[in-house]
Amino acid sequence: MPLFPRFPDFPQCKERGDGKVGQVTELPTDVWHKCSHCEAMVYRKEFEANLKVCPRCNYHERLGAWERLAITVDENSFTEWDANLLPADPLNFPDYAEKVRRDQRRTGLKDAALTGEATIDGMPVAIGITDFQFMGGSMGSVVGEKIARLMERAIDKHLPVFLIIGSGGGARMQEGLLSLMQMAKTSAACGRLHEVRLPYIALLTDSMAGVHASFGSLADIILAEPGALVGFTGPRVIELSLKIKVPKEHRQAEFQFQHGHIDLIVPRKQVRPTVSKLLRFWYG
Repeated sequence: MPLFPRFPDFPQCKERGDGKVGQVTELPTDVWHKCSHCEAMVYRKEFEANLKVCPRCNYHERLGAWERLAITVDENSFTEWDANLLPADPLNFPDYAEKVRRDQRRTGLKDAALTGEATIDGMPVAIGITDFQFMGGSMGSVVGEKIARLMERAIDKHLPVFLIIGSGGGARMQEGLLSLMQMAKTSAACGRLHEVRLPYIALLTDSMAGVHASFGSLADIILAEPGALVGFTGPRVIELSLKIKVPKEHRQAEFQFQHGHIDLIVPRKQVRPTVSKLLRFWYG
């Protein structure tokens, strides 16, 4: 029995004319995924079937907005809102325009928020997703405007709101005061939702700084993925500014859940059924 058995279905194994496996001439680069947390090598198909959650350490890799949308809403049910809103560069901030163009190419978004209307298990919902891959999911004038418009349209259409929040950058410094103003604008929109008794559900995949200090922490029900960063200031910023060391765990979803800030920690595969169950309470 040979030490290494033949795997003729693998493209990197080339048979010679005598029926034996010859020298490997080409090794596919997309077969394995290296976990960015535990560094385990995971079969990519297994990793993607597990919705990009490491099967070894349960680390939840970040998803793009379009990926997140695909695993959350019913197929072909999404209608995008405000797709053509473009960020401004009011301060002519160095390299800002180029960074925006870079992330537009990388994510397929005009800015860090994707908003619209869809159904989840047949139930209509106004849905918004902020994409960490677009400048850290930071909130500039476009993101704030799209979140506020989402909530205003939800009121007009009498729809519940579901936001999936991935942000580690807070208010976008490149837009100055226009960015900071979005904290008040989105908070006021959350207040109007509350006044008309429409439910607002938030899933925190990461929620920091200005995003968390506004619409990120004002939901009626706050869910979070395991290990998500949640809080106003990260451990490194605290250490640099206050010269004190804060355990990293204090900014993770599990710590916030233990102290009552988060209602439920939800693994990625359970997000859709959990949100569906919550929506059914409202739709009756």
